[in-house]
Amino acid sequence: MGKSILKLMVAGTALATIMAASAQAEDGPKTIGYVVNYATHEWYQNVIKGMQDRAEQLGMTLEVKDANLDVAKQVSAAEDFMSQGVDVLILTPVNEEGVVPLLRRAKAEGMPVVLEGNPVRGMTTMVAICDYDTGYHAGVEAGKYAKENFGGVAKVMNVGLPLLSATVLRSEGFMDGIRTQIADAELVHDLDGGGNPDRALEVSTAALAQNDDVNIIYGINDSSSLGGLQAWKAAGKSQDNLLVVGTGGEGLAFINAMENEPSYQIEAAMFPEKVGFTTIDAAVSVYNGDEVPEHIVSPTSPMIGEEWATYYQYDGDSRAIIWDAVNAIQPPDACMKTAADLKG
Repeated sequence: MGKSILKLMVAGTALATIMAASAQAEDGPKTIGYVVNYATHEWYQNVIKGMQDRAEQLGMTLEVKDANLDVAKQVSAAEDFMSQGVDVLILTPVNEEGVVPLLRRAKAEGMPVVLEGNPVRGMTTMVAICDYDTGYHAGVEAGKYAKENFGGVAKVMNVGLPLLSATVLRSEGFMDGIRTQIADAELVHDLDGGGNPDRALEVSTAALAQNDDVNIIYGINDSSSLGGLQAWKAAGKSQDNLLVVGTGGEGLAFINAMENEPSYQIEAAMFPEKVGFTTIDAAVSVYNGDEVPEHIVSPTSPMIGEEWATYYQYDGDSRAIIWDAVNAIQPPDACMKTAADLKG
């Protein structure tokens, strides 16, 4: 099939989807309130951009309040939205247990609620990626890269975050994926990078001082992979025989790394804008009383080398998502593994 025909098909499918959702939204919600857990983070800024784009397409008003990692503030903001009479409430929970009473109250008052990112007891539905799958597919690509460039040797430093089940699933998925290509892939270092660049740099520096016999750095988010790479460079090591794999595609950092760091060749992209887009569609469905799954999966995809430019336009200062390309990615019907499947 020619590329021009494929592009027309993708564009046509995207237009048909928008038209169908627009028709559905005519009798749908008019106002949606979103209480984000941490609005200063690039990930959530791009989630909000995706929500705004979709709400604008559907002729809806989206209002956003920031909990700033304070569960009491989140509950108060949600209660304010309910008092204002928004049609649907969207929450990214600060604390899973802390919002259980809020969900109970919303249900009693007939307020539809959609969660983003994290499950909470008593929820109707949640929009989130499949974390294990995200790591797994990146691991498969890393294994292919290692077979082609490193003679089939894979020695991994995982800059992880064992505190959260989602990030543990990404790390497990990555190692399981790489072992589909290289059965004896070795996990040399399994680190707690805290999910932030300073901690990731600190623990990676200490690990490499102890044993620098690694050729793959995997990070459960972009801060983790970049912290690991910074430690590698600070040790004066060449990137010639190194592969760095990031996760998230949260903002501009991964694009700059893929453009400027020779080792940063794979990004497990999670498309925060698409998460926001899908969450608005979920809000319409819940408002209309449609049957929805407990977990609505938002798609992810490994980006290799310059493939990021298929999904984003970048002018050096900001990025813009290419909606037709991202909307064409089909999410799985169900995740390969969930938190319930974690190894003991």
